[in-house]
Amino acid sequence: MHFRKSMLTVAVVMMAAGFLFAQEKKDGTYSGVSIPAKEDGSLKFAVMSDVHISVGTPSEQGTLDCVEDINKDPEIQFVLITGDIANFGSDDEITSAKNIFDRLKMPWFIIPGNHDATWSESGTNSFTRIFGYERFEFEAGGIKFLGTPCGPNIRMAPALVPRESMLWLEEQIGKMPDEQPLFYVNHYPLDTSLLKYDNVLELLKTKNIQLVFSGHWHVDRAMEYEGVPGVIIRSTMATAKGEKGYVIAELKGSLITFQDKIVGKKEPGRVWYTVRLSQGKAYPDNIVYGHPKNDFNSRFPEVKEIWRYENNADIGSAAAIWSKKGQTYPAAGFNALPSVSGGVKEGDIVIFADEAGMIYGLDAVSGQKKWEFRTEGKIFSTPAVSGDYVVVGSSDNNIYCLNPENGKLRWKLSCGKSVLGSANIFKETAYIGASDGIFRAINLKTGKLQWKYGKMKGFVVSRPYVDKEQVVVGDWGNTLYSFDPKSGHLQWSWTTPKSVRNFSPAQVWPVKSNGKIFIVNPDRISYVIDAEYGITLSTIYGGREAIGLSPDRREYYIKCMKDTVRAYSIAKIDAALDGASIADGKAIVLNPKDVAAWQTITEYRYEIAPTPITVNGNAGKDGKGLLFISTDKGNVFALNCSDGSVAWQYSVSGALVNYALPIGNNTILVSTMDGVVALLEY
Repeated sequence: MHFRKSMLTVAVVMMAAGFLFAQEKKDGTYSGVSIPAKEDGSLKFAVMSDVHISVGTPSEQGTLDCVEDINKDPEIQFVLITGDIANFGSDDEITSAKNIFDRLKMPWFIIPGNHDATWSESGTNSFTRIFGYERFEFEAGGIKFLGTPCGPNIRMAPALVPRESMLWLEEQIGKMPDEQPLFYVNHYPLDTSLLKYDNVLELLKTKNIQLVFSGHWHVDRAMEYEGVPGVIIRSTMATAKGEKGYVIAELKGSLITFQDKIVGKKEPGRVWYTVRLSQGKAYPDNIVYGHPKNDFNSRFPEVKEIWRYENNADIGSAAAIWSKKGQTYPAAGFNALPSVSGGVKEGDIVIFADEAGMIYGLDAVSGQKKWEFRTEGKIFSTPAVSGDYVVVGSSDNNIYCLNPENGKLRWKLSCGKSVLGSANIFKETAYIGASDGIFRAINLKTGKLQWKYGKMKGFVVSRPYVDKEQVVVGDWGNTLYSFDPKSGHLQWSWTTPKSVRNFSPAQVWPVKSNGKIFIVNPDRISYVIDAEYGITLSTIYGGREAIGLSPDRREYYIKCMKDTVRAYSIAKIDAALDGASIADGKAIVLNPKDVAAWQTITEYRYEIAPTPITVNGNAGKDGKGLLFISTDKGNVFALNCSDGSVAWQYSVSGALVNYALPIGNNTILVSTMDGVVALLEY
């Protein structure tokens, strides 16, 4: 039986069963659409990708030109749009895209890409709010189309199909007839640039997967994912030749062809890819593929999981712990990260928040759930605990303060937009930034606003450094700010040398020592900034956002993008700056070799997670401490502060690890982007 006949048979059966029900947009999903094949059994549809709309730029007009060109072809039955809709994830960019796509005269289906998620001021909520969904399922000519988001959401990391979308995908595939052809749509290719891609492939292969559609690379490319055919779609943006365009896909019989359609040209270009769809499985059964694995856990058996909690949604922030006996915060000027002086005790509560908008309290001894609290937006804010108060921001535009013992609401403060930043609590004041351009200081006990600064140039996703002298925080507007902690007076602002927003000091959690603020930017440069005046004293090449401070505050740590961790000696930096004048405003470029206390080559490979580096000051070689490197692929590396040697390494999961929280002398608490919370003992 020919494939075309098979498709028609499936379509007729579904129509007879009353499958053609009304479209529905609910819980982030677009479903219920069934598009019949043409009379000859064929399908013709357009595919757009990587439109990268910036308001007021040629990308808007270029996208509109593609839409109008598609509308001129009455044979096109529907349109797939495979991600990177906005250039910087802003609400106005997404709104502009929606207005343009609404001009299409046929059904269209869209998913977000990394530019819509990583730099989303709304915490990825606006995409779903404006378009009505972030994943879709529909049928066309008897073929099932399933599309999922893959982030990465807010944190810089490889892409990852969120756990809640993986559960949805599993549900959808489980309901499909075994023989029904399946087309899968995802912004990233199903290769190593997508975390846990093997899990996605294994799931797709349980049914009749025939083809995978992706974007991201901005070029047309035929692919094969462990035997499964795939296609990567060009960007609609103009090429070097000035050609704006999209792709026409046409299925006739068992063959589907792909051609570029350049705006302004009457006919599509040559066919650049042809796939013959099969009646059965599209991939060979007799080939076994190896998937990336590591043997960390077998090599370091001394590291064990005391307990592990598997969540039903991604976790985009670190876990905290509340103890009846209180937390011990490092002295002012340390790394601004909490630690717990003793080990886990009966009655202690682990607190974490997830991308389903939930805040949970777990029994710290057993890992069993004790309480939960629901917000109305995804959460990327790490809970801040002090005394009997825990503060969390939500993308539902609110800052929440709960009782950490039972999860009851103490107070709530409304903001103008999402709250993606994490609070730092200092002397009963919670300091936190939001996406509405306002940085706030809030009385911890009453929830009353103490002061606010309303001229932030971009939205905030990080946690501020706070001591009695200043509050320091960066935003996605290329700016680092220093405020007076009591009055909110702007002491200084520091701007990145390059105006590219992607180079903003937004993800880094600043550290401070010896009158200097230290940050590492996405431009892979470590900046040494005078804490009083906000002037750049020196720059050192290397690192990307992840930073930490040694227990004695004499060194700071940076994580480079390829295997390398360095400790920079603050004394060596001071010596190199001796005699330099702040007045001339010229930063001294320092060679990493001249100021490094040590350098270590690890096994984390390519690594871009902005996760802060944390420290246990009472462990490690010679009792000088352990520092913890958390990676974007689910691993934690423990290095000795004394010389950088690797003490151990452990694989927690397959996705980004939010920072490791030291508890006592031999325990850490971790959470991961793919929904794991675990207590590790070493």
